[in-house]
Amino acid sequence: MMSGEDAITLGIFTSRLNAICEDMGSLLCRAALSSNIKDRQDYSCAIFDTEGALSAQAAHIPVHLGSMAYALAAIVAAQDWQRGEMVILNDPFLGGTHLPDVTLIAPVFYQERLQGFVANRAHHAAIGAVTPGSMPLSTMLSEEGVIIPPTAIGQAGSLQPQDLVSILGDAWSEELAADLMAQASANRKGIEQLLALIETQGEQTYHDQLTALNNYAERLARKALMLLPAGRYTFSDRMDDDGQGQEDIVITVSLAIDKGQVHADFGGSSPQVRGNINCPLPVTAAALFYVFRCLMPEQLPACAGSLRPLTLTAPEGSLVNARQPAAVTAGNVETSSRIVDVLLGALAEKIPEIIPAASQGTMNNIAMGGVDLSGHQWDYYETLAGGMGAHAQGDGLSAVHSHMTNTRNTPIEVLEMNFPLRCRRYALRTDSGGQGQFRGGDGLLREYEILADTTVTMLSERRRYQPWGLAGGDCGQPGRNRINGRTVAGKFSRCCHAGDMLTIETPGGGGWGKAT
Repeated sequence: MMSGEDAITLGIFTSRLNAICEDMGSLLCRAALSSNIKDRQDYSCAIFDTEGALSAQAAHIPVHLGSMAYALAAIVAAQDWQRGEMVILNDPFLGGTHLPDVTLIAPVFYQERLQGFVANRAHHAAIGAVTPGSMPLSTMLSEEGVIIPPTAIGQAGSLQPQDLVSILGDAWSEELAADLMAQASANRKGIEQLLALIETQGEQTYHDQLTALNNYAERLARKALMLLPAGRYTFSDRMDDDGQGQEDIVITVSLAIDKGQVHADFGGSSPQVRGNINCPLPVTAAALFYVFRCLMPEQLPACAGSLRPLTLTAPEGSLVNARQPAAVTAGNVETSSRIVDVLLGALAEKIPEIIPAASQGTMNNIAMGGVDLSGHQWDYYETLAGGMGAHAQGDGLSAVHSHMTNTRNTPIEVLEMNFPLRCRRYALRTDSGGQGQFRGGDGLLREYEILADTTVTMLSERRRYQPWGLAGGDCGQPGRNRINGRTVAGKFSRCCHAGDMLTIETPGGGGWGKAT
């Protein structure tokens, strides 16, 4: 047990680390040019120790942060870190998630000694994929954009545009370069503030506090997990399809919970597929971390100690632990969402009173682009909100981003000002949530009018299998995609022309309890 004074000191230390991450994110948001970062806020920032273990993170994107927490130790061990350099990467099989998510990692040196790392990850809508928006209907990783292995850049502490030409190749653009320089600036802000904290506290005290923080977080995490009934929890669910003709793709988990420890075994899940819904193992880990973080106290510090009680295994070459060079761009967004559903479904078998019904279970990824009326190339990407599952305490929320995504929407004004698109309708999808004692949240409807020839790619799920209800509640309504009023597949890529109408109806959440 900590003394009162130690608890207060540790609380202040934790808040200061979290504030550094928040400040990094604020700078990145303000400095970026793309609507994907500055409006949707599709980015995440964190601090790591000298071995790559998570020290702190901002409340940004769960799939970004969990995967970084799982994979950064291997990246750190493989690099010869130099003061003033940063490492850039997006390779999903070398620490990334999918190619649009580009990570910048910077070492922090104090008096010539390595103290840790700051890092951020941001989603870029144009990373050189075979279709605009860089979320293609792909069958191999090389179709999804430029692949960046961990590469040192920015000698002397400043990232210059010319440093990026050889790395990005044909994907290079002024906007992408500017956004990456904003990421570098965010890291430099993090270095500056972390050094100020170390200078104030002293090097030894800083590392002692990190050790205390992780030990405290582990104690809290194990105490929370001790409240779960010991035993084995199992559940299976299905992905609609892989976009390449394979349907009914199974994800299975068996959770072994005992004495404050959880092991997730994904044996029995389908082999990796030809389409792009495959997951690198860090993405699967991110879903596991997210679900159990939600079961822990709100004051639990977001650090490596809180993750120590959680372990996982998954067959190599399976959907949830794919081998290179599998296509993975939708694994990060769609399959991660279903892994959350599977984990929650397993827990719901024994603790339905604290587990919600299934939320929409998809991010409804829409990517568009082409040449606008002024002759400029444009790329647009967005994820669309939907219904959250109901729970024992009340109804699910309507039209919100849930679980593995934590982004905002693109405001209609920004959409119409920057792209040859017009938003004709944007509304709640009434009565799409499942009925029950408590109703699932409603999805939304968004309708785009295409104003110039545009390639449209859609990667969406829960178009065949509905979000499940719980404790007798009804399922939520599945989503639906339409072009000019005709229903189209959940995953498609096609050319649309001026005057065409694209309508997306997102799924509702499942209901909880039998309706009275």
